[in-house]
Amino acid sequence: MSRRYACIFIALVAAAGCSHQLLPSFDSPHSSVPAGAGYVVQNPLFVPVNDHEFVWNQVVDTIDDYFQIEREERVRIVGGVITEGRIETVPRAGATMFEPWRRDSTRGYEKLHATLQSIRRRASVRVMPVASGYSIEVSVFKELEDVDRPEHSTIGQSTRRHDGSLVRGDEQREETPATLGWIALGRDATLEQEILANLQSRLTVPSPFEPAAHGGLPTQITLP
Repeated sequence: MSRRYACIFIALVAAAGCSHQLLPSFDSPHSSVPAGAGYVVQNPLFVPVNDHEFVWNQVVDTIDDYFQIEREERVRIVGGVITEGRIETVPRAGATMFEPWRRDSTRGYEKLHATLQSIRRRASVRVMPVASGYSIEVSVFKELEDVDRPEHSTIGQSTRRHDGSLVRGDEQREETPATLGWIALGRDATLEQEILANLQSRLTVPSPFEPAAHGGLPTQITLP
């Protein structure tokens, strides 16, 4: 770990002593999932909406808040049959703790990890027609950059000799590590939950018999 990253790590650890912002939590300004709720949204998510254009536009608008869309196959009606829709996004470097305006890293461990390591994410979304609505599956894949050497390291570089020989060292520009590839780290369930919660709030309608938010008795609504 370079000196710069060590200083950042010490500063973050010091900040953790007087704040709970580094702890994993679903409670964020952009999340509809309450803190401590765990995995509360089913994946795939069922939405009782039959308008395929409305569902698709809401899904695209939600995913666009987190990633840049690379390819999309819209839900269509072909020969009286509704086809499955799919969205693939461009891999994006993870948002760090110094970028609170970005939403592709959830608050807590994921932002800390992206601050100390080179992390990127990409999303894959399926919109599948089912009876009385649609089933939306969100998959967010997380990857770690694989480099040939640590940043600012001197491994493999020529060093000065101290045995009496004359060595002329020309000033050379420091080369950055070369990316060898990306190591799969599995799926980011916390970001999947946040995206699904936002989709659920856009595409589902609360029941008229649902209990009030303050804990009172449910109120029956008489439809005309």
